[in-house]
Amino acid sequence: MNRPVPPALRAAFLSAEGVIYALFLALDLTGRGGQSVPLKYAGILLCLAFSLLGADRLVPLALALTAGADWFLLVRNDRYLLGIALFLAVQTVYLLRLRRAGADCAWPLRSALALALGAGVYALHMASAVNLAAALYFSQLASNTLLAWTLKGARRRAFALGLTLFVGCDVCVGLFNVLPPGSPPYLAASVGMWLFYLPSQVLIALSALPGKEDAK
Repeated sequence: MNRPVPPALRAAFLSAEGVIYALFLALDLTGRGGQSVPLKYAGILLCLAFSLLGADRLVPLALALTAGADWFLLVRNDRYLLGIALFLAVQTVYLLRLRRAGADCAWPLRSALALALGAGVYALHMASAVNLAAALYFSQLASNTLLAWTLKGARRRAFALGLTLFVGCDVCVGLFNVLPPGSPPYLAASVGMWLFYLPSQVLIALSALPGKEDAK
């Protein structure tokens, strides 16, 4: 039986995430992004903890993998290939969630995007294990996002919006890694990564709560 989460608990979760969000954005916007890392990671762990209250067991699994990826990419700032591999696993879990909700696998779309992004990496002379893995991961995120918008229901729309913001985050990550350091677009991308990322994870955590579509 799916028990609804008390509104007060949901409000407390959103309030805590809002405070974390405001604090780390203030640090990022004032050039103190290094000090914001503990806050950012705390926001992800809070999403994981809240998702455990929901009806969907795949979301906590995906958020646990997300927390693992962020441990390497954000907290340690090393082992980039392992971090990206964990994010690819996250998208695999989300594909399982989409399939369970009735979405198609869309293998032609996934394959075409992966090949196109891989070819783009080679064309830009940026081929490396990390960049090719990132291209594969992004192709799966983009595919999942498109599929998520084909599903109906408030919780599923929250999931689709969360994945869309996830895409926005990763676009900023890509720009951050190719733009000249210190340039205005570079600085905008550096803030934009987490401007999109934490709200995306909050929405995904909320999408784990039971809704009308869960009764189908």
